[in-house]
Amino acid sequence: MDKASLVIGMAGGTASGKTRVSSAIIKMIGQERVAYIQHDSYYKDRSNIPLKERDNINYDYPDALENDLLVYHLQKLRNGYAIEKPIYAFESHTRNSETERVCSKEVVVIEGILIFVDKRLRDLMDIKVFVETDADIRFIRRLKRDISERGRTVESIINQYLNTVRPMHLKFVEPSKKYADIVIPGGGCNKIAIDKLASMIRAKLGDSS
Repeated sequence: MDKASLVIGMAGGTASGKTRVSSAIIKMIGQERVAYIQHDSYYKDRSNIPLKERDNINYDYPDALENDLLVYHLQKLRNGYAIEKPIYAFESHTRNSETERVCSKEVVVIEGILIFVDKRLRDLMDIKVFVETDADIRFIRRLKRDISERGRTVESIINQYLNTVRPMHLKFVEPSKKYADIVIPGGGCNKIAIDKLASMIRAKLGDSS
């Protein structure tokens, strides 16, 4: 590539609609032009800890993620190099031995609840987007997702939400909204805001359309 990739940071609370907004942007810009990575892939491997103890770790605290590796990977993608992205298994709180190769594209979308907390990550982003959705809607979405996709029980989801997810949202995620260039209320349902974001990205890419 002749110039550095355009990096879009997509933050917001758990189940706020970040993935839906990211998917809409990727579709509008063109999948062949966008590299997409999730902060969740960079959760630290916990295979050295007994399984029962892993369940008690606060996974909504910034230190739960390996930001050093993510910073390195974003730098590589920005400069035109491919990366080997970790694959994280939520059921066991461990990383797979395999990795996923992600090639550099014109646009890199990085998504996660805590991506604005680390200044090193923010400094690598050209556009910072915060997806905002009411807490009750987010909780219902998370409940349904974790049951169907991650094999969790209702009791464990509620306990985690009350003990770590909600407190960490109030301490880290919500305050990080101040770093956003764009706030999208209503998440993926806000077509007008998504259209405006797509237009901004096209303008930065120099698209004539």
